[in-house]
Amino acid sequence: MNLSYWEIKSWLTNIDFCIVGSGIVGLNCALQLKEQFPKAKILILEKGTLPQGASTKNAGFACFGSLSEILDDLKTHSEEDVIQLISKRVNGLKLLRLTLGDKQLNYQQLGGYELFLDADEALFQSCISKKETINTWLKPLFKDSVFSLKDNLFNFKNVNEQYIFNQFEGQIDTGNMMESLLEKAQSKGVKILNNIQVQNFSEDTDSVKIKSNQFEFSASKLLIATNGFASQLINQKVKPARAQVLITKPIENLDIKGTFHLDRGYYYFRNIDNRILIGGGRNLDYKGEETTEFNQTAIIQNKLEALLKTIILPETPFEIDHRWSGIMGVGNQKKAIVKQLSNHVFCGVRLGGMGVAIGSLVGKELADLV
Repeated sequence: MNLSYWEIKSWLTNIDFCIVGSGIVGLNCALQLKEQFPKAKILILEKGTLPQGASTKNAGFACFGSLSEILDDLKTHSEEDVIQLISKRVNGLKLLRLTLGDKQLNYQQLGGYELFLDADEALFQSCISKKETINTWLKPLFKDSVFSLKDNLFNFKNVNEQYIFNQFEGQIDTGNMMESLLEKAQSKGVKILNNIQVQNFSEDTDSVKIKSNQFEFSASKLLIATNGFASQLINQKVKPARAQVLITKPIENLDIKGTFHLDRGYYYFRNIDNRILIGGGRNLDYKGEETTEFNQTAIIQNKLEALLKTIILPETPFEIDHRWSGIMGVGNQKKAIVKQLSNHVFCGVRLGGMGVAIGSLVGKELADLV
């Protein structure tokens, strides 16, 4: 890249903190670092034109886990670990709302509903039998019962006539969130360069040399916040996991309001701007969706459309307006990886599909490590 003296001096010299990734984690990390070190020179490098990965691609659920997901997690995590996971999600959402404000997020606490397919009667009964136990566990966090039963008020078809309702679940406008985070970081003097892909880095005694597809420079500290793409730069147990989504065109008199989980959380949908947004289906092809490619596949897109036709909008004509995918970072444990990797290199990755809930907190924890 043909850089001028001015470009090198203003953008690439005396960098205190270089953050890779301008998503929820990277931007929150930068904001926290500015709180702690107001005069620090912070540079964020982003490989996309917009924040890549999942930060601008997610469904905008302000959630912390449906009842069946929590029970599923108990099969592979201890009770203490699961309560800690939920606590982090709750505190992360509080921090996000505190950082930006509910108006900027278009935050609405319309509640979350878990639906059960007719074929999942055994799962439904299992969840009902453990509902009060989980409510008792969560009461110290929420000061009230989280899960209750509701009748099929939205007239969905081919599902159990009762939903499990979560009164504390909310939804946000993902675009508003990311616009606001970007504006806030830049207003504090954080510099963000887009379309810059970090290829590798090496450590000196007191700095890190960073090589990108455009230029090389040094920073005192390097912080990796690339979630699903982390394994391209660092040796950590993070697998990419693609999530496919579609959204309908506006639907007249749409009375579906809230966030909805189906089939143990493998599918999820919500209302937004008189449309239905639906995503999921990774369980149809785990291996195929373990990718960093932003594509869609017929098997999953067809399934999402089928759910719209047979369950969500069986008597309402609709058209698909747009399809996309995002890349999450997952592993064999749901706990995020926030750690110091060497003298000057740190990471906050593997958010397990809960970036909206825990991204702000992971960003803060990453900054606190420094």
